[in-house]
Amino acid sequence: MTFANSAILLFLILIIPFTIWYIYMGRKKDSAAMRISSLEAHTGRTSWKVWLIHLRFALRMLAFAMLVIILARPQTTENWQNTEIEGIDIMLCVDVSTSMLAEDLKPNRIEAAKQVASEFINGRPNDNIGLTFFAGEAYTQCPLTTDHTVLLNLFSSVSCDIAAEGVIEDGTAIGMGLANSISRLSQSKAKSKVIILLTDGSNNAGEISPLTAAEMAKSYGIRVYTIGVGSNGTAPYPARTYTGGIQYINVPVEIDENVLTKIANTANGHYYRATNNSKLKAVYDEIDKLERTKLSVKDFSKKNEAYQPFAWILLLAVLVDILLKQTVLRTIP
Repeated sequence: MTFANSAILLFLILIIPFTIWYIYMGRKKDSAAMRISSLEAHTGRTSWKVWLIHLRFALRMLAFAMLVIILARPQTTENWQNTEIEGIDIMLCVDVSTSMLAEDLKPNRIEAAKQVASEFINGRPNDNIGLTFFAGEAYTQCPLTTDHTVLLNLFSSVSCDIAAEGVIEDGTAIGMGLANSISRLSQSKAKSKVIILLTDGSNNAGEISPLTAAEMAKSYGIRVYTIGVGSNGTAPYPARTYTGGIQYINVPVEIDENVLTKIANTANGHYYRATNNSKLKAVYDEIDKLERTKLSVKDFSKKNEAYQPFAWILLLAVLVDILLKQTVLRTIP
């Protein structure tokens, strides 16, 4: 329990001089103004009413103490402590070109990438994470946020249909995707900034070259991890027939590993190759272990006023004092 006005609690010290004064005045009144005969010497007992007189003083001191505590505003909190959490700013930059529909990863490259990346997001609740997607063009699906529920909902809604249906230009603009992610991290105040770029092809679109974008990332202190996703050789790709059906054809896997490696080396990251689902998950697991930064955070929780119990005690003490005065301790004027 904490107190919003803790200095007021110093008034509790007044109970000490009040008590001393009460004892002093009690002894001063021991000598009666008029003496009458009494059996007290023979009974050896003090009347119970004498103790009730002292009880009234105790009730008044209790009421005073409760009043002071109420004025000090007692408050309860669920948590109030300094803690260390791990958190960095991360942009996930994912290729959504039509080639990501290839099914060498199950059920296909884009869905496998989304599943593994979603697990990665769930495992980092303290991070600011954002999403950039690119094909022949790049766009931000979600800016940096700690609201991972919204983030995951937006992530799950993305598919390669936007490129297949011409919503954005198809192709692989790695440099544009990287530059878009950099723009989101450039204003970040975090000490650790990371881009995880996943693609299954080579740069063939966009106005910014991948290596130029990598130099930009380096200048902003952003590390870039690149992931080439796709099996070696060829991969089954679902092509639409003229009748509206699906026909699988084997297409060559053309990942520009040289460029992806240079991007990672320039931006102080690392290049990974994921040829199946398990290797893709292992890549994200390794990045997860590499990128851990401890931050000192003061954890504040909602405060609740807690004066009610003290108010009830105050009211009860006052009522009992009045009751004693008007009944068993009633005096005749």
